[in-house]
Amino acid sequence: MKVLLLGTAAGGGFPQWNCACAMCGNPTLPPRTQDCIAISADGTNWYLINASPDIRAQILASKHLSAGPGPRDTPIRGALLTDAELDHTLGLTMLREGAGLRIWAPAAVLRALNHDFPLRDIVSRYGAWDWQAVTTEFEVDGLRVTVIPISDKKPKYTQSTVDGPWVVAYRIEDPAGGTLIYAPCLKTWPENFDTLVSGTTCVILDGTFYSPTEMSTATTTVTSGAQHAMGHIPISGPHGSLTKIAAHPHTRWIYTHLNNTNPILDPNSPEYQEVLEGGAEAPPDGTELNL
Repeated sequence: MKVLLLGTAAGGGFPQWNCACAMCGNPTLPPRTQDCIAISADGTNWYLINASPDIRAQILASKHLSAGPGPRDTPIRGALLTDAELDHTLGLTMLREGAGLRIWAPAAVLRALNHDFPLRDIVSRYGAWDWQAVTTEFEVDGLRVTVIPISDKKPKYTQSTVDGPWVVAYRIEDPAGGTLIYAPCLKTWPENFDTLVSGTTCVILDGTFYSPTEMSTATTTVTSGAQHAMGHIPISGPHGSLTKIAAHPHTRWIYTHLNNTNPILDPNSPEYQEVLEGGAEAPPDGTELNL
C-alpha cells in the first residue's frame, strides 16, 4: 500500500491567514496545507481520505495524482470522509468535474452534506457520483477498510439530531502487506484503540495540539475550555497521546492535523525533540509512505 501525505495542518493551514502568533509569524518554518492523504494498493488507482479546501494545490503538487494519460483521465477514483467538517469536505467541490467518483462516509455525515450543507446536490449537478454509507467494514479496490467510531462531535453548521458516529477513523489493510490507521480527529484515546493498533504498520494520528492549554497561551482570544471543546487529544501531558505510543514501539507513528499554534511545527523545537524521543514524528506535506 502506498500513502501520500498531501496535507498535514489543521483547519486554516499553516501559517494561518489571520494569525500573527509566534508560529505563524516565523518565516523560516515550512508551510503546510490542510489535512488530507491519498492511498493506493497499486500506485495507479488513488483514493483520498478527506478532501481539504487545498485539494487542487495538493493534487498538482503530487506526481502520482497527475492527470493522464488521456486528456480527461485522472488516477483519483474516490474519497473516504472521516467527518463532515468543512476543512475535510470542501475540497469535494473542487473535484466536481470528476465523473463517476465514489464517496464513502458515515450515514450522519452523508445526511449533513445533503440537508445542512447541500454539497452533494451541488456536485451532482456536474456529474454522477456514488455516495456510500459505511458502518463497519468495506472494500476499496482490494484494500480492506474497517470503520472505527471516534465521537459524536458535529460540525457547527448542523442542527441535526441524527445519531452518529459523526467522526470516525479508518483502519486500512492491504492483503499484500501493510496496515494503516488514519485518525486525524481523536477526542480521547478510544477504549479499544490499543487492540486495533497492535500489529499495525503505521498510525497517522491527531496531533492538533501539543499541550492541553496551547491555544490560550498562544493567543488571548481563546480559552483552554474552548480548546477542549474542539475535540482533539493533546500530544503531551499525563493523558496525552505520546504516553500511549510507547506501548507500540514497532508501529510507525505520524502526527497530522497540526494546529498553527503547535510548537512541533518547528523541527528544531524542544517539543518536537520530545515527540521524536517518544517514538513519533511529524513529516512535511508531500511525504510518501510505502507500507
